[in-house]
Order: sequence, then structure tokens, then C-alpha cells
Amino acid sequence: MTYDELKKLDSEYYMKTFGTRLPAVFTGGSGAVLTDAEGKEYIDFLAGIAVNCLGYSDEGFQAVLKGQVDSGVIHTCNYFYNEPQARLAQLLCEKTGMDRVFFGNSGAEANECALKLAKKYAYSKGKDSDRFVALKKSFHGRTLFTLSATGQEKFHEPFRPTAYDFTYIDANDMEAAKSAVTADKCGVIVEVIQGESGVLPLREEFVSLIRALCTEADVPLIIDEVQTGMGRTGRLLAQEHYGVKADITTLAKALGNGVPIGACLASGPVVDAFGPGDHGSTFGGNPLACAAGLYVTERIDDRMLSHIENMGAYFREQLEFLMAKYPEFIVGVRGKGLLLGAELSGKADAHAVQDELLKKGFVIGTAGGNTLRFAPPYIIMQKQIGLLIETLDRLFQ
Repeated sequence: MTYDELKKLDSEYYMKTFGTRLPAVFTGGSGAVLTDAEGKEYIDFLAGIAVNCLGYSDEGFQAVLKGQVDSGVIHTCNYFYNEPQARLAQLLCEKTGMDRVFFGNSGAEANECALKLAKKYAYSKGKDSDRFVALKKSFHGRTLFTLSATGQEKFHEPFRPTAYDFTYIDANDMEAAKSAVTADKCGVIVEVIQGESGVLPLREEFVSLIRALCTEADVPLIIDEVQTGMGRTGRLLAQEHYGVKADITTLAKALGNGVPIGACLASGPVVDAFGPGDHGSTFGGNPLACAAGLYVTERIDDRMLSHIENMGAYFREQLEFLMAKYPEFIVGVRGKGLLLGAELSGKADAHAVQDELLKKGFVIGTAGGNTLRFAPPYIIMQKQIGLLIETLDRLFQ
């Protein structure tokens, strides 16, 4: 099927949630390179929005999926035990230091679970509250509850009333945090790097303060690691850079390397708030998704994390070189590991740069008001990063 034929079908039958999509149809891939229907190759610096962490055609990953499919058991349901689910639960808890996990199908479901768990914990203590704290410019998902937790007014207006009562504070505002994080709240949810708003890392002292305030008030701290978790920043969890541990942590995206899966992990007293019937999922934790997650989690070892850290440092150095060379176009470089953003001035449009790079064989993303977002597969190589930098250099000349 040609690009024009696909575009016509999409425009006639798919809901208009994605508007006009980027002009490429990918039909194959190897390593960090995608191939379109015409045979053109693209170096991938988006990874399906931080999802395809192992790139494409990873032989071990394909063998695991094929083995699970060939077993004939892709889904049973959570009435029964299944081995991939149990093994993945154990490995994730051991690697993160958390106590228990619940598996869903997406980041939004993982965050929904986290918020429900915090609410149930408050209820179990006799707290009659529906109040939460979240950050402005945050993004936590598209369900009504997670949309309500998202601190961006543009997402709220068409869907009011929002779910529960959220107090939104500015990131890194210490005084606002002290006023907002109090014992009458059910939970506090943050991303330590706000991905969708432009790759905006929180300050260490702010994260430490939030952690201390939550502990003092006995309010669960939820750290949303849907985009930053599973090695994206050079550590298994981005919160490790900050020296804190959440009461509840959420994962998705890279956990399945393209197979839909989300995880809500918890530790401490909050973990026992859920009892039988309090939460569930038909597809969550199915054998296929958990087999994928198990393989990915095993692959993200010290060697992989070191590669992510090294490539991220080189990538950031090269972006900062471009910023120094073209200060009229690039006004900021941010992020950790292989989650990086380059904020553009009003003299350059991020979407236009994205379009030009696609024509030249590079897939990138955008975020925030005018930021180029880079979240390549973890297996990206220095030479591939260099080719992107050279192309950006020519674009800004």
C-alpha cells in the first residue's frame, strides 16, 4: 500500500486525534535505522517516543516474542498465575528496590494505578480527602484521572470537570511546595524530568524537599518514570540521579520495547493499601507483554547503562557546540542520558526542523513550545549522532 493510499484511509476512518501525520511509512528496521516503504533509510532519534529502546530486529527480543507466540499462550487472564509475569515482577522489584508491582498496558494506566493506590492509602487511614499535588507543565496521561494530574490547562478545558482536586505548583518553587504538600493531601505526583513540556529537569534541592515533605506528612510521593525510566537517563530510574526513592514509581514506554506494557511499583506502607478487587486489568500482565518486559529488563545492565551515559554525554556536548555556534537559533540544551532537548529561539521552528530532518533521513521529535526532543534507541552509536549533528549544522547555516 502506498503512502497516499494509507493517508486516504486514515483521513476517512481514523479519529482526528493525530491530525496530519509525518510523511513516512516505516516497513522495516535494523539497529537504530528504520526503512520506509520506498526503501529509504532513516536514523531514528525518536524511538517511537522513547519506546523502542533496543532499536529494531534485536534477535534475542524477536526470539522471546516468537517463543511466547509459538507456545500458544499469549493471554490467559489474571485469574491464573503466569511465569513471565511472576519473573518480571521479581526482577523489577529487585532492580528498583521496590516491594510490589502491578502491570497494566500503558503509561497512563500505570499512573492511574499509582493515583488510585495513593487515594486508597489515604482512605485506609481514615482520611476523607480527594486532594493531590502536581506540577505545572507536567504530563501524566490521557485518562480523565491522569489528564487531571497533568498541569497544563489546554488539556483540561474541553473535559471539565476534572477528576479529584489537584493543586498545581511551579516546578522548583520551594515555598509553593511547602505550602502545598500537607497532611490533607492524598499524594504528590512529579516527573523529575518533564518530557512533554520540553525536557525540563527539576532541581535537586526541589526534589529533595518534595521527598522530605511527603515523608513528614505521610503522603505518598509518586514519581512518574514512564518516559525517563528503564535506563533512558543512564540510570535504571531517573530518580537515582537525585538520590531519592519514590513511594510509588511508574514505568511504561521502554519497558516493552514496543510491546504495550505499563508498571506501577510501590514500597513501604502504601503497598498494602490495595486489596482484592481494588484494581485490575484484563490484558495487563499478559504473558506476551511480560516476556517482552523481562527480556528488556535483563538487557538493561551496567554495560548498557554505561553506553547510554557515554552516548548521552557525547550527544549533549555536540548539541552545546551547535548552541555556541548558532546562539541566534538554539537557546538551551537540557536533559540526561539519551533524553535530550534543544530549545530553539523564535528564529527557528522546531516542527520545520523536524520536517527537514525527516527529508534528510533522520527521525526526531518535538516537545514543549519550540524544543527538539531526542530519545534514540539505547544502541545508538557515536557515528550516527555525528551525522545528525552535521546535518543540523548545515540546516542552521
